[in-house]
Amino acid sequence: MDIWIGLLGSVLIAGAAYDKKSLTASGAAAAIVVGTVLYSLGTAAWFGTLIAFFLSSSMLSKYKQKRKAAIESGYAKSGNRDAGQVLANGGLGMLLCIGGALFPHPVWWAAFVGVMAAVTADTWATEIGGLSRTAPRSILTGRKVAAGTSGGVTALGLLATSAGGLFIGGAAWVFGRLGSGAGLAAAGPHPLEMLLPLIAAGLAGGIAGSLADSVIGAKWQAMYRCRVCGREIERRTHCGAEAEPLRGWGWMTNDAVNVIGSLIGGAAAAGAAYLAGWL
Repeated sequence: MDIWIGLLGSVLIAGAAYDKKSLTASGAAAAIVVGTVLYSLGTAAWFGTLIAFFLSSSMLSKYKQKRKAAIESGYAKSGNRDAGQVLANGGLGMLLCIGGALFPHPVWWAAFVGVMAAVTADTWATEIGGLSRTAPRSILTGRKVAAGTSGGVTALGLLATSAGGLFIGGAAWVFGRLGSGAGLAAAGPHPLEMLLPLIAAGLAGGIAGSLADSVIGAKWQAMYRCRVCGREIERRTHCGAEAEPLRGWGWMTNDAVNVIGSLIGGAAAAGAAYLAGWL
């Protein structure tokens, strides 16, 4: 039954997201696959944590959208997520869930929480940090950079990063109480004493993953300069013209940066869970 419940739930949520233009057609299809696997192999704990990320991030992307439009025009991807974004944000979590089903151990669940915390913290930092009234500074040099520059951080964005990680840690605890899935079962039920380790895992994964995303974005992500307006952007085209390569590795796209940041977030969360005496 789990696979049919997961499929139905995923279709309903992805369909609603597509209708609200939070997902493209390819993004909705990828979300259905990821959601079905997470529910059927990991039950409500894994599925619910993913949905907590998706719903919160989608709502933030719509918040004061007009004010953020100019900044987001230079981003490689928009709030209307395609299959690449869905898999970059949820694909690694799906693999961890499969690993937990094949070789049950709490480390899979801890790493999953870190991965979800990393993508949530990064998204919250981008959406909320974009509203900062102070100019961002490069995470590498500390110098002021234009809003929307990859690797630029603000105090508001860093606060949002921490909040996103804490949110996922709390959501993982709440949904973990609804049922034990593969890998989660090996950790036992989630009584109140499990709240602190999950919060620690979420916070560590969120901060580590989001900051790693910023560092990689500032140093190695493929960046371009618009030939018309002169802005530094992540897109190959801007203002209706082909942009010129500026720096970074051609294959290091925004999706690739997100995957690497997620890996680092998952590792940081597993480390925090171990130090908290969970693993």
